Amino acid sequence: MTRAPLTAGGIALRGLTLGYDRHPAVHHLDGAIPAGDLLALVGPNGAGKSTLLKGIVGEVPCLDGRIERDGARDPIAYLPQADEIDRSFPLSVLDLASMGLWRRLGPWRSLAPRRGAVLKALGTVGLTGFEDRPIGTLSGGQFRRALFARLILQDARIILLDEPFTGVDARTTADLIALIRGWHAEGRTIVAALHDLAQVRAHFPTTLLLAREPVAWGPTPAVLTPANLARAARISEAWDENAAICARDHAGPARAHEHGHDHPHAHHDHGHGAQPSAHRHGDAA
Repeated sequence: MTRAPLTAGGIALRGLTLGYDRHPAVHHLDGAIPAGDLLALVGPNGAGKSTLLKGIVGEVPCLDGRIERDGARDPIAYLPQADEIDRSFPLSVLDLASMGLWRRLGPWRSLAPRRGAVLKALGTVGLTGFEDRPIGTLSGGQFRRALFARLILQDARIILLDEPFTGVDARTTADLIALIRGWHAEGRTIVAALHDLAQVRAHFPTTLLLAREPVAWGPTPAVLTPANLARAARISEAWDENAAICARDHAGPARAHEHGHDHPHAHHDHGHGAQPSAHRHGDAA
């Protein structure tokens, strides 16, 4: 089997199944996210978008297959969903943004020499003068801007964003999209889980449509078709939450299995290294 080469700054998903307690949350992902890609993850609620991001960053185990990354020791900048962050913790805006320097400074080195860089990052996201404000007093949009300042200071080649625009106003969304497009112009690899398909069509050239399995992956106009979106909804509705992982021979296609819907089909090569595999979803193989 010929595999797509992994380019510098890229991510490869090789027969990947991710899940919890041996139950898959997303499975049979085969493909490559090339360096410098601006990729949207879309799909119904519970489709596995957050799970995939957490798998790439190492927070969810691989039940099968693997994730390959050029420069595996290089940091990944990761923005979780807003409701996963405890805003009651007594941090100032400056403290929160400064956490982006943690990998370089460690626990013992003084922040003082880098204070100017932190203030510059806060200025970039429109939070000049907010550095001493407790994070618990910020609006949703202000808090998200502070998190983006932290991302700036991480200065990573790969940036993962989980619902970055949820619960923020239109002006903040426009400012953050401009920042993302700037990162893309610098050649960084950006993967964002999103719900707003209009935003995806306007700003993200490639899209992976998930419904616990890949439905379509490629140029956004070719992925976000009515037929693909309807198929994603059907698969997601039929998913069996108690299904076990299915066996897979990594030298060839997956064995027949089921996870919820009752029609056999094949994964097609979308130009990202995906390998065809006929299967049925519903039983534990």
